[in-house]
Amino acid sequence: MTTVAPNVLIAENDDVCRLFLADNLEADGYRPICAADTAAALELLSATPDALIVDVNGDTLGVIDAIRQETHPSFDPHLPILVLTSHTGELHRTRLLERGADDVICKPYSYPELRARLGALLRRADARRTPHVLRAGSLRLDVRSRRAWVGDVEIEPLRGKEYQLLLALIAEPERVFTREELLRSVWGLGSYAHTRTLDSHAARLRARLQIGGDRFVRNVWDVGYRLIDGANCI
Repeated sequence: MTTVAPNVLIAENDDVCRLFLADNLEADGYRPICAADTAAALELLSATPDALIVDVNGDTLGVIDAIRQETHPSFDPHLPILVLTSHTGELHRTRLLERGADDVICKPYSYPELRARLGALLRRADARRTPHVLRAGSLRLDVRSRRAWVGDVEIEPLRGKEYQLLLALIAEPERVFTREELLRSVWGLGSYAHTRTLDSHAARLRARLQIGGDRFVRNVWDVGYRLIDGANCI
């Protein structure tokens, strides 16, 4: 599965700082979008970036307010915001955080630290967006507790590779995963696991999920497995 590089909006009125961040973030796998002033930043926010790095002409608070107060329907009010500031005073940093900044870095800053803080903000944002309960037909899987139900019946606790196999299949329940894909995603690259190992785990998982007449973990002959037929997916 291909991971899409995060779009990071850099709203920075200092040309040198803006270009420095854009070049380095791009080299580190991000997709930077640049704005040199408040107006350009507000316009580009409609493109729904994944994160914002901002220090614009003394109007950083105005940009934060526009996002957090949901003044524009296309802005994401939960957008991760990392503020850069030349003001080192505690009161100023506190005001930024209270108005909605997620993190504040004082200039001059260390780029590796900025990159690490940006990555942490994006990871937390991804965790909030990720559903905790995944569904396929009558099957529900709570990824926090690792508990699963078919209808109202909770199945026996899943452990180890059976749980990881179900987690891989329920992510795209109608998709046919090849045996090679499942071996890589569940057992990992370089594993010595064979198709017989996958087949035995799939059979045990299928047996555990056979409750109330619904059938899960479908064997697609000579290819691999899918969790559910399209007609049964609710």
